[in-house]
Amino acid sequence: MKTAALLSLLATAFATVHRSPVEATDTYQRQPGVDVQHYVFRLALSDETDQITGKATIQFRVVAAGVRELALDLTSVNAGKGMTVSEVTSPTGAVTFTHRSDRLRIAFPTAPAVGELLTVNVSYQGVPGAGLRIGTNKYGERTFFSLNWPDKARQWLPMIDHPYDKASNEFIVTAPTKYRVVANGLLQEEVDLGDGRRETHWKNSVPIASWLDAIGVAQFATSHFGSVRGVPLQDWVYHQDRENGAATFETPTRQSIEFYSEHIGPYPYEKLANVQAAGLGGGTEHASVIFYGEASVTPRPATNLVAHEIAHQWFGNAVTERDWDDVWLSEGFATYFTLLFTEHYSGRDAFVAGLVRSRATVFTTEQRLPGKAVIHNNLADMSQVLNQLVYQKGGWVLHMLRGQIGTDNFWSGIRTYYTMYRDKNASTQDLRRIMEEQSGQDLGWFFDQWLKRPGTPVVEGRWTYDADAKAVEMTLTQTQGGEPYRLPLEIGITVPGAPAMKVEKVELRQAQQKFSIPVASAPAAVVLDPNTWVLMNASLNRQ
Repeated sequence: MKTAALLSLLATAFATVHRSPVEATDTYQRQPGVDVQHYVFRLALSDETDQITGKATIQFRVVAAGVRELALDLTSVNAGKGMTVSEVTSPTGAVTFTHRSDRLRIAFPTAPAVGELLTVNVSYQGVPGAGLRIGTNKYGERTFFSLNWPDKARQWLPMIDHPYDKASNEFIVTAPTKYRVVANGLLQEEVDLGDGRRETHWKNSVPIASWLDAIGVAQFATSHFGSVRGVPLQDWVYHQDRENGAATFETPTRQSIEFYSEHIGPYPYEKLANVQAAGLGGGTEHASVIFYGEASVTPRPATNLVAHEIAHQWFGNAVTERDWDDVWLSEGFATYFTLLFTEHYSGRDAFVAGLVRSRATVFTTEQRLPGKAVIHNNLADMSQVLNQLVYQKGGWVLHMLRGQIGTDNFWSGIRTYYTMYRDKNASTQDLRRIMEEQSGQDLGWFFDQWLKRPGTPVVEGRWTYDADAKAVEMTLTQTQGGEPYRLPLEIGITVPGAPAMKVEKVELRQAQQKFSIPVASAPAAVVLDPNTWVLMNASLNRQ
């Protein structure tokens, strides 16, 4: 969730895939010869002006021959908003650059050697048009909060603003002493400068995507509430809301880290801070420093919201989609893992109720967005990156995958996927390959029909009981347009006096199929998909 408006030799082989642009399909212009390793952002903030002053240090490795420039995203000045670059330097002196059309191009006099590690420093200033929200919170107090999703980091930070290039980062922020500063990673130092300002230094040692780089600057009340599995836990809320911080965050945070760590793998970052932030609703899953809308902090736990954003620390953050077309690997995962969290702590009925709500959302969204599939097709307009299909239908795809390959295989595949791609990038094809290896099944049909095909199946069924044959005779018809779906289905039959429902498995592959299911006596009821495993609009009536 982002805002209310709307996861050995073999290891070496996959690391190589991570650096390859072959599977990239959105329209962002990549730099296959450059791999940024680390950013240091030095920022000065003031109460007198919305202008920020920055110096960014970019350390990068050359990974291909013939590289003659480093291109960074940084918004140019337009209508008084944007950044002006005053100087670019390297350890040997000034460097030639151009800054036009939101792209900062830093030239190399000669092509560096492959493997060479280089550093440049960019000095700049300006008023952010977006990306860093400077304004009052609900109490009328001035605040500064980053809002980089999905590609707004370039509005105030010179960097490669796309998830394909992940890097570690530091923020060194100078601001008036009344403010506290929170950011990714671990606090290194706070120094009062003696002139009414304080310098705060945070360092994150784990590579992350650009939208996950974050700072929050406000008059915070800060609470450190121990740790879970060695992960330090914090909340940063407005000082007026200090009583509600622990009530909102502590229990669901502890439960989330316990559950996801146990079922997926170790938490990937150096801390987890929950931060009350101005300018958004819902939450944004910045690595190790999650922002939540102001209204989220109440005397009650924000359980589902917290579980969703913390699930992102594993999927979206640690394992990041290589390409914006695959954003479901972030949002679909967080949606389904929130439901799995619900299943674990609140039981099967609550889990199924969540699936039913998600299903209804999918049907409504498909009516509103006809022709849209879960996976985008060469996404160019970043305002279209999110819709409820990538959330709810993406979550349902994972649920159906679990049903297709079995719960044990599903969890084993999830753990392998996380281990292999932690701190790297992954694609839908990578997920498919792992799940096929884990289950021994060819899943190409599954991924294609549920992720690349728009719409969902519509199934209409009729049944009758043949007393002479002692069987339920059933006809199932797919009435949606296009080719028939391949639908493994359960049919539940309730017989009076029987101790439990009889569940029979069939596979519907044709536009219309007949099935005969042996049953000793006339059923009281026959239902499709009694255990809620298939995303479909279905009806079944007795004829």
